[in-house]
Amino acid sequence: MTRKRENTSFQCEKCGAEVIRLTNGSYRNHCPYCLYSKHLDNTPGDRLSECKGLMKPIALDYSAKKGHQILHQCVKCKKTQKNKAATDTVQEDNIIQLMYQLQLK
Repeated sequence: MTRKRENTSFQCEKCGAEVIRLTNGSYRNHCPYCLYSKHLDNTPGDRLSECKGLMKPIALDYSAKKGHQILHQCVKCKKTQKNKAATDTVQEDNIIQLMYQLQLK
């Protein structure tokens, strides 16, 4: 799988937003508006998952090396995995909103 093939536009299956590919050298595997992803990989980048369930954002992590990472959990099979958050303004606002919502729980 080439990075060029991974870096494509898509329509979010959760909120319906049209998500354009990033052109800043970063890659996006989740919607910048609702932060949902899709369970496509068994191991990062392999695209071999048969599940294809939606991945719900359930937590956030931050490291100096990778920046913000979104912890997703598949709503179908319950697998969890971290994904590096892509860098753009829309997403930064939604990450802050998600952090606030998680604190209220």
